[in-house]
Amino acid sequence: MNKRFWLVIRQGIIVSLVFSIILIGGCKKNSDIGKTSEVEFEVETDTDSNSKLDESSDKKLDSNSDSSSGSTGDTADFYQLEFSRDSDIFARINGKSYKADCTIPLSDLRYLHVLYIGFDNETHQGEIICNKAIADDLLEIFEELYDNSYQIEKIALIDEYGADDEASMEANNTSCFNYRTMTNSTKVSKHGQGLAIDINPLYNPYVKGEGESMIVEPTNALEYVDRTKSYPGKISHDDLAYQLFTAHGFSWGGDWNSLKDYQHFEK
Repeated sequence: MNKRFWLVIRQGIIVSLVFSIILIGGCKKNSDIGKTSEVEFEVETDTDSNSKLDESSDKKLDSNSDSSSGSTGDTADFYQLEFSRDSDIFARINGKSYKADCTIPLSDLRYLHVLYIGFDNETHQGEIICNKAIADDLLEIFEELYDNSYQIEKIALIDEYGADDEASMEANNTSCFNYRTMTNSTKVSKHGQGLAIDINPLYNPYVKGEGESMIVEPTNALEYVDRTKSYPGKISHDDLAYQLFTAHGFSWGGDWNSLKDYQHFEK
């Protein structure tokens, strides 16, 4: 009997040990499954994060692409470009409108391409160098002028005239940037900063004084000094160019008191 008793006890112990081993193994397995799930969750989270980063990067690239051409409002015909010293654009203005002593950073300037209607009623392509601060304004204004068939004689870089203001105005050329300081001053002019533009300057001259002491620029614009006359290209308060520029925050030289600069809009 004693022998049988101990045999039963021994079998019971063996069964208990086996059960314990199975139980411990199951707990360990469940524990491992929990860690695996956690790792998989972290991987899924990282994947979502990477997707968001990729999406963000795409938006940044799109933004950079817009800025390289200038503005999200650009079109195939009305657009702006930032340019560098090794560009063809800079080669055209270097030493002319962009003089050796120019203090305006090149990064502050923009090249604009526009369309306009000439006095021949045909569509022409125009080029403007301006300050980036007014680039969007000018694109919007010139597109509106074009859509309304507003006539402009010519829109070319002043560098085509050797950066000579008088020569450009005599040709009735609309232009903007030309680095220079104000008369008897070291202060850079609005044109020198690319913040002013002259529209149809022959028909809208600069006039200072009266009689024999009167100064008119360009010098071939004497017949357009009398602003009571009516003729195409004349800027007045009723003119679309005046209305658009002033709506964009520009001031008009035709409203000045000490002199009149009918061609001139600045900001």
